Amino acid sequence: MSFTAFYKRNLGFYKLAIASNLEYRLNFFMDAMLQPSITSIVEMVLWMAIFKGAQATTIGGFEQNYYLAYALWATFIARATVNWTYEFKMIEEIDQGTINGLLVRPMNYYEYYLSQLLGYKSITTGFSLLFPVVIILSTQLPTDWSRFPAAMLLVFYYLFFVYSISFCIASLAFFFNKVNSLTVTKNLAMWLLTGELFPLDLMPEAIRKVFLLMPFSSGVYVPVGFLTGRIGWDALWQGFISVTLGILFFSVLGALLWRKGMKAYVGTGA
Repeated sequence: MSFTAFYKRNLGFYKLAIASNLEYRLNFFMDAMLQPSITSIVEMVLWMAIFKGAQATTIGGFEQNYYLAYALWATFIARATVNWTYEFKMIEEIDQGTINGLLVRPMNYYEYYLSQLLGYKSITTGFSLLFPVVIILSTQLPTDWSRFPAAMLLVFYYLFFVYSISFCIASLAFFFNKVNSLTVTKNLAMWLLTGELFPLDLMPEAIRKVFLLMPFSSGVYVPVGFLTGRIGWDALWQGFISVTLGILFFSVLGALLWRKGMKAYVGTGA
């Protein structure tokens, strides 16, 4: 297989995701902009209420504006780094047997949905980040714009890690029924582990160190904390290292599960 064929095929998958998501404009707007905007506003109001109730100028060594900036960025970054849409699709196709139509095509199932995920995230992230950028610029909330490219690079690199987990969970559908419940459980766990619920530096030091060593923190806390000045370059590089190790681990696990799953798969579905 030539690189040109590989590139054109995956570029086609990438464009397919963009076209399919832009087909329903209202749904796209609500998914990319309206829902995270409402969530971020609610969280910012909660942090203002917390500071007012505590009658404190700082919490955990940071002023209110740092928490408002964190809440604003975290909501949209979390939206960019979560994958449940394509994970559900992969599980459903294996569970119902519609994967048969994909297996006979001259392509790799892994790259088919990975390219679509990247296309989907590119268009939605690029559009949705307009909201926090406008708010930050108009309110002057703490954000180091010189760090923005590095932070976004980690965000998109993290997508490969998230997809590797999704592929592992989807592969379990070869062996078990209704594994989509694992997707819900995983997303709830990552709500805490990534730092979307609250900044991880509010945790006890021992727990914080453990959480930062895991790749999940690179989904929200590391890029957002780096952008808002809560952490430095050393933590960002540590994030790249932990995500790389996570990708390697779940990629190997996913390959093993897929291979065993294909041997057990009887293909009696649609």
